[in-house]
Amino acid sequence: MKKLFLCLVLVSGFILCTATPNNRQRLLMDINWRFSQTDTVGAAKTDFNDSKWRTLNLPHDWSIEKEFTEKETTGGGGGYLPTGVGWYRKHFTLSKSVTEKNVWIEFDGVYQNSDVWINGHHLGHYPNGYMSFYYDLTAYIKSGENIIVVRVDNSRQPNTRWYSGSGIYRHVWLTLVDQLHVAHWGTYITTPVADSSTATVSAKTIIGNNYKTSNDFLVRSTVLDSKGNEVSKTESSISIESNKGAELTQRLTVSTPSRWSIETPNMYSLRVQIIDRGKVIDEVATPFGIRDIKYDVVKGFLLNGKRVKMRGVCLHHDAGSVGAAVPEAMWVRRLKILKEMGCNAIRTSHNPVAPEFLDLCDRMGFLVQDEIFDEWKAGKVKYGYSNYFDNWSQHDLVNFIHRDRNHPSVVMWSAGNEIGEQKQETGHEILKPLIETFHREDATRPVTTGNDNIAADNGSAKLPFLQMLDIVGYNYVDRWHERRELFYDIDHHDHPEWKMVGTESVSISGVRGNYHGGSFYKVDSSVIRPAHLPSVIRAEQLWKFVAAHDYVIGDFMWTGIDYLGEARWPNKNASSGVIDLCGFPKDAYYFYQSQWTEKPMIHLFPHWNWTGKEGKVIPVMVFTNCDTVELFLNGRSFGKKSLEFPRQGNSGGWNKYDRPQINITTGDLHLLWDVPYEPGTLKAVGRKEGKVVCEEAVRTAGMPAAVRLSTDRNSINADASDVAHVKIEVVDANGNVVPVAKNQIQLSVEGEGSLIGFDNGNPADHTSMKSNSRKVFNGLALAVIQPKNQPGGIHIKASSPGLKESIIEIITQKSVSAFTKVEELKK
Repeated sequence: MKKLFLCLVLVSGFILCTATPNNRQRLLMDINWRFSQTDTVGAAKTDFNDSKWRTLNLPHDWSIEKEFTEKETTGGGGGYLPTGVGWYRKHFTLSKSVTEKNVWIEFDGVYQNSDVWINGHHLGHYPNGYMSFYYDLTAYIKSGENIIVVRVDNSRQPNTRWYSGSGIYRHVWLTLVDQLHVAHWGTYITTPVADSSTATVSAKTIIGNNYKTSNDFLVRSTVLDSKGNEVSKTESSISIESNKGAELTQRLTVSTPSRWSIETPNMYSLRVQIIDRGKVIDEVATPFGIRDIKYDVVKGFLLNGKRVKMRGVCLHHDAGSVGAAVPEAMWVRRLKILKEMGCNAIRTSHNPVAPEFLDLCDRMGFLVQDEIFDEWKAGKVKYGYSNYFDNWSQHDLVNFIHRDRNHPSVVMWSAGNEIGEQKQETGHEILKPLIETFHREDATRPVTTGNDNIAADNGSAKLPFLQMLDIVGYNYVDRWHERRELFYDIDHHDHPEWKMVGTESVSISGVRGNYHGGSFYKVDSSVIRPAHLPSVIRAEQLWKFVAAHDYVIGDFMWTGIDYLGEARWPNKNASSGVIDLCGFPKDAYYFYQSQWTEKPMIHLFPHWNWTGKEGKVIPVMVFTNCDTVELFLNGRSFGKKSLEFPRQGNSGGWNKYDRPQINITTGDLHLLWDVPYEPGTLKAVGRKEGKVVCEEAVRTAGMPAAVRLSTDRNSINADASDVAHVKIEVVDANGNVVPVAKNQIQLSVEGEGSLIGFDNGNPADHTSMKSNSRKVFNGLALAVIQPKNQPGGIHIKASSPGLKESIIEIITQKSVSAFTKVEELKK
């Protein structure tokens, strides 16, 4: 096996490596790659003619550019999109001075089975499609033109249970360092003391010396606050022999620290400088947070001494219309929507995520259960990771931990999801070395796995396996027998020493705007219902148990957002999310918002466009955190209904209460009315303690009259990581969205931007995600607009036969990037 290293990653908001002439430079290598999806003999050679290949910028996912086909070999697991083999070639120029440095190329993610060459020399093969990796180029670079070649082989299908994407779908970097330098993932920062008055920062730094002589030098470590002010500093002298490495541990004290939390995600940075004879020859700045985490068998999870219930979602790595090549701004929007729902925790299902995703979780205040594997030796699909587990699992695990362990958002590791070994007699023997590696490389966080066979009839998870876990993770805790009512209670009684978390649980799944009976695959249009009540009640009862029992650390429901794959034709994506592929909230989103937020809210559904159903009784549902809601149709009251959770008991004496008593009308967490349909306005008015605090109305919309465009960003940076999301709505003459509209929309994008994704959230729509023409789905669609490299304007026009068109303009402004492109390197 050729020596392979893994890369250190960071994105906007923090600069890991400064770019002054005397220390390391971290250069973005995303632009002007040449690409071919023909498996060409000789393409790795330096003299190969690639002039007729397509020129593109990274990140790139070639599968999402293709058509959905029922007979595709990826099947429903892969979203019915083609894969295959692809070649990438990158020409770049280096000066003679660069050849005197150590040079690494870093890939944040390539799916999958990649081979990399530099100037015709084969650097190595790497099978993992999700983990970041890097190669040392030092011995093979030259002054003048250099050529990197990457072959990506995603042809063997199936190799995953969900949509993976194909290609170099994450960023690529070139790092230049002095021969005496901080190693990759060479800093490890913990905060063993992190109270409100003082914090102790422990910093371990690995330093490599590739000079031919021993070196005596100084290591200066400085803690900087979010404004760049120095708050603590220490220095140590060290000597390293030629071609050796050493680890240095330093301790720093920070007075009255601004601690990291969900509400106030304060960040610090540790700047490590290597100083040789008074000159800084290497410098690395690593973001970190000062926080204290504890897990307790009675109290659950404590952050900075405060009990916090994890209100979590599971997320896959794709983003709908752009596939796996997700611009950072798309994750910003999606995470904001989840934050507004009250979500505070994310499980990275079921693989290492893009490095910038964790950076966003740090800055936006999310707790992360960081997961690495979906399978070990017991495979789930023919060409899955089980084929590589024996040779690569420890290698991948160590680098996964080293890459992610400085993120304050990461509070729990997951060694795997629904692993087959959980129910094998010797399964714990496979788990043991994984647990040992986690504990050796990071002793500050506990380890779990998502177990779906606890108490299963068809082979239950074995006790030695579960007892080896720091935290026992439950996938669908209520699945088997009496656990539908008792949940965790049986195991809490039998194993009071266990710490427990819901690693994956039911949500209220469904298709946005679908209010008919039947299933995803066979709709019964004769039945009108606001939601599938059995799934609503199941999710409600689960949350009531989790919320009421402190020992349950929290719950991660499946899923926060719809994702490509894991589907059955004609559907191309799973619809388990409470947010659709476009990022539009479904009704279920508001159930969790009603339980996870305090700001008064009310959500009323279904829509009120039921032509031909006049007089038919329509069930009307409300999710709310108000205690009482009154429903009106065209001004006529249909009565008040009330709920309360948790219900308050007596306080200070019999029949006395701290707050006004609520005369509840249901023990559920939703309210329901039966209303004979007539066109007009349906309105719900919410009250708390008798006072009106919020209301919501749905109106009968008229015929489609116009297309309406709006955007979340009127101005964006001229940088490929930034995007604007353009919402397309079909509205009536009064501006009401027509909730049953399915008009065909034609998009035109001109100027300093391009359309990189266009979707409507309909799982059964097989229109290409790159088409500029598609139907709205239940009145809505979403376009993703990416800027070019020049400032200017982007003009977007949406038209549809018989409807008034809409035009908006987005301004692109000059980007001030934290990173230099390799093309900008001084020759």
